[in-house]
Amino acid sequence: MTDPIEIWTWDWVPQGPRGHVRDIRLRWACEEAGLPYTICTAPIAERGADHLTRQPFAQVPFLTDGATRLFESGACLLHLAEKSETLMPRDALGRAEVLEWVIAGLNSVEMVTVPYWFIGRTSPPENPLDGWLASRLDRLNAVLASRDHLAAGRFTVADLLMADILRVAVIRSRLDDYPALAAFTSRVLTRPAFCKALQDQLDHFAEADARRSKA
Repeated sequence: MTDPIEIWTWDWVPQGPRGHVRDIRLRWACEEAGLPYTICTAPIAERGADHLTRQPFAQVPFLTDGATRLFESGACLLHLAEKSETLMPRDALGRAEVLEWVIAGLNSVEMVTVPYWFIGRTSPPENPLDGWLASRLDRLNAVLASRDHLAAGRFTVADLLMADILRVAVIRSRLDDYPALAAFTSRVLTRPAFCKALQDQLDHFAEADARRSKA
């Protein structure tokens, strides 16, 4: 029997990012695919040489799967998808569709949503990325207006990633103007595997609170 996949996350984070630390994407993928995994922790307060060897930008998540060591959530998701047809079909066309939509999620959508959220934290009178975000949501809404899933005619890792990008509160609050996107996000986030991954991450950090209070 092979060892379970090791998913690395922080040992603790404050309340704000809980439920959104990106190891949740890897947890969710493993839950969907039935891949055995275990959670390992890196100290958030001490991002030393060992951490930089695994993740050169001193972030999480990263994973270990036998001899394979990967960082960046997108790369890790694609690795997991290669292990399970649940996450990515094996035919060439279906696989290509999943790949393009995973990359689109990371490069065309999340590259806008993250700086939009970051700028919005300062509550500026106007967010200079508002138009850019609206154009991305418009185009994505048009795609999902005619189908339930992004790729291969069924749930794949592309849907998983895109729903995780869109569920950030400041982005999801914009989805009332994009009914297809709102329906897609709600539909994907009701999947039992997501609900379990979310609760497990919240429990992980609650347990860290308990350990810190005893220290």
